[in-house]
Order: sequence, then C-alpha cells, then structure tokens
Amino acid sequence: MSTAPRHRLLPAGAAALTVVLWASAFVAIRSAGAAYSPGALALGRLLAGALALGVLWAVRREGLPPRAAWRGILLSGVLWFGLYMVVLNWGEQQVDAGTAALVVNVGPLLIALLGSRLLGDPMPPRLLAGMAVSFAGAVTVGLSMSGGGGSSVLGVALCLLAAVAYACGVVAQKPALAGASALQVTTFGCLIGAVACLPFAGQLAGEAARAPLAATLNMVYLGVFPTALAFTTWAYALARTTASRMGATTYAVPALVVLMSWLVLGEVPGLLTLAGGVLCLAGVAVSRSRVRGGTRRVAAGEPRPEKVS
Repeated sequence: MSTAPRHRLLPAGAAALTVVLWASAFVAIRSAGAAYSPGALALGRLLAGALALGVLWAVRREGLPPRAAWRGILLSGVLWFGLYMVVLNWGEQQVDAGTAALVVNVGPLLIALLGSRLLGDPMPPRLLAGMAVSFAGAVTVGLSMSGGGGSSVLGVALCLLAAVAYACGVVAQKPALAGASALQVTTFGCLIGAVACLPFAGQLAGEAARAPLAATLNMVYLGVFPTALAFTTWAYALARTTASRMGATTYAVPALVVLMSWLVLGEVPGLLTLAGGVLCLAGVAVSRSRVRGGTRRVAAGEPRPEKVS
C-alpha cells in the first residue's frame, strides 16, 4: 500500500469507528439512564474509561504529556469529558430524543466556526455544503422523532450548553495533539473529567447499590468503548485533519442511532426519519470528499502527509 492511501485510510477508519461507538452510546444511555442520575452516570462512565485508559497508558509506557499540551488537555477534560456528559444526560431527561438530537447537532457548526476563527481551519466549499446537507438531515431526524409536549426550556438550554461544551472541548483538544499522543490526551482528559465529576460520588455509590445489573453493565460499556476507545480513535483522527472536518464527520451519528435503535430496540423508523438519516450520511460523504485531479494544495492548519521510512 502506498504512503498516500495509508495516510488517508487510517484516520478515516479511526473516525468511522468513533462515530459507530458514539452512536451506540445513545442506545446504552437509555438503559443506564433509567437507574442512574445524570451526574452519577457521567462519573461512573468516566471512572470506567479512565481505568481502561490508565491500564493501556501504563502498558505502553507513554509517560506524561509535554507541558505545552496540558492547557488543551485540562480544558477538554473539564468541558468535554466532564461538563458535556453531565448536562447532556440531564438534558435528555428533560426533552424528547428528537429535540435533544436536533439541538446537540449545533455542535459541529460551532466547531467549524471556532476552528476557523481560533485555529485557522480552512472552510472549503465542499465542507460547507456537506455540513449544510447533514444539518438538514439532523433537523429532519429531530423533527420526525420529536413528540408533542416532551420538551422544556430547561432541557433545550441544557442540550445547547452540551453542544457549546462539546465544540469548545474539541477546539481546545486540537492544539494539545500537536505535542502529545492521542492516548495521552484522551487518558488525562478522561481523568480530569472524572475528577471534575467527583461531587457526584455519593449519588453514584447509592444508585449503584440499587441499580439492576444491566444498567451498571451499560454504564461500564459506555466507559470502555464509547469513551476510552472512541475518544482515543477520535483524537488520533483529529491530530491528522482539521477540527472542522472531524466535526462534520459526527453528523453520521444520528443516522447510525436510527439504524441501531431499529436493530437493537425494535424501534421502526418512519420514512421521514430514514430520509433524514440518508441526508446526514450524504452530507458527511460530501464534506470528506476531495477534489479529483491534480496535486491538492495543503491548506493552512491541515497537516501534510507523513513520510514512512
């Protein structure tokens, strides 16, 4: 395999694994969220993730991240691993699933705006067009899944706060990956998020004693796979592309959630929901496509292909 295809395929594969696992998280949260409160669920998930990441970090002997990376790790740990998970869990208890998906999907748009402003990410027409198509798909999915009277002002505000925390966490994480590995950034970000959620330790202990085994296993699954594994593959892919392009990739999540809910929970989607899912995937395909023919100019803020010795 030549260097150029390998350079593109590995990050693309990591991004694909991330969105699949993040989509599965919505299914697992439905089970665990019935027995655990928002803060307790976030803390339990982060503790399980930090333990799995800590073992891998120790086995690989990667050491501590460089000093320059700690600011980004701290910000992403508090905002994305901590605040985002708590307020999203809380928000989804206040609004129906469709409204939550609709509001949270403002996140990739915020990532593109912040990435362009703070990181100098390029905004090519294909990326903008793809994000517009995907956002239209997310709106369609959200409207088709929304139930009458299931939303509250508090819930919408919490989901919007989750989207802002997610976007700020991604943009803060990107510079940290310039000097630290994906495993280092994810491990210490998850640990910082867990520390930030320690005020919920009492709730977690009490609820874990009463929770059914299935809910606790779902919480552990959330920590090991959608957190430890998926956040690491996300960081690996993010280090090799722009924050804006990675943010656009997450628009595949609503489509996958619809498919998984159909297969796992037996929730048959309507035609409008399916159409929205197709739009989400089509937009991601457009946003990640490259111009054919000629040598592509490497834009500012986008890494150049690495040479393999």
